[in-house]
Amino acid sequence: MQKHRKMGIDYGDKRIGIALSDLLCIISSPYEVYPNHGQDDAIRHIDQIIKENNVDEIALGLPLNMDGSEGERAKIHREFGKLLEQYSGVKVYFIDERLTSAEAEDILISSGVRREKRKELIDKIAAQLILQTFMENKKGD
Repeated sequence: MQKHRKMGIDYGDKRIGIALSDLLCIISSPYEVYPNHGQDDAIRHIDQIIKENNVDEIALGLPLNMDGSEGERAKIHREFGKLLEQYSGVKVYFIDERLTSAEAEDILISSGVRREKRKELIDKIAAQLILQTFMENKKGD
């Protein structure tokens, strides 16, 4: 039986944070930060990672407003998720990403990471948190 990984994505205008699970789908780890040069380029790049790592589910962060409503950013993320799902054939789940960037920053600060370095890491740490949330929620299913 072939093992599958899960993928977490923190989608941003400038950078896309990507995280992958281990083969047992217990631990999420930061994978990379990819510069966002447009949806088509991003989708092709992510699809390549999906194929290389045998990803069978994607957790994509959904930026909700603090009251839980969806704004313009959420619409952009839903559109990207739909296109990614169509292109890759892999199911995309949307995960509330409120506060993940702040949580990622807190983790990096408490780890003693300097400000300049934090900017490089924050997106993939946020993707890791999105993926970890997704996997923990799946366990309860």
